[in-house]
Amino acid sequence: QVQLAESGGGLVQVGGSLRLSCAAIGRTFSHSAMGWFRQAPGKEREFVAGVTWSGGNTYYSDSVKGRFTISRDNAKNALYLQMISLKPEDTAVYYCAADTDGNSWYIPTIQNEYDSWGQGTQVTVSS
Repeated sequence: QVQLAESGGGLVQVGGSLRLSCAAIGRTFSHSAMGWFRQAPGKEREFVAGVTWSGGNTYYSDSVKGRFTISRDNAKNALYLQMISLKPEDTAVYYCAADTDGNSWYIPTIQNEYDSWGQGTQVTVSS
């Protein structure tokens, strides 16, 4: 497992942009597939985007495809989620996750497949 910390959340207007970051503390996640999830009030945590260890392959949920971009910088031990054209339904707590003991070429979309989680960062999109 690896300790993760998200940052970059905040309040933004509809149509605005935000960039979330996720950093590993004390250990690298450069050999792990990584993902972003989100949880809105009263809803289940859902998969948003994932990336393989190299950054060469990505996968997005239909609800964010074309608006969100996941990327990583293994030299900096960092994961990012660039979000544009934000909508009120994007309001949620966003979590980064690492699959440290799985196949790093496979992008899990189910939260049970990830073994490390950050504390989350709040994103609020106001209309």
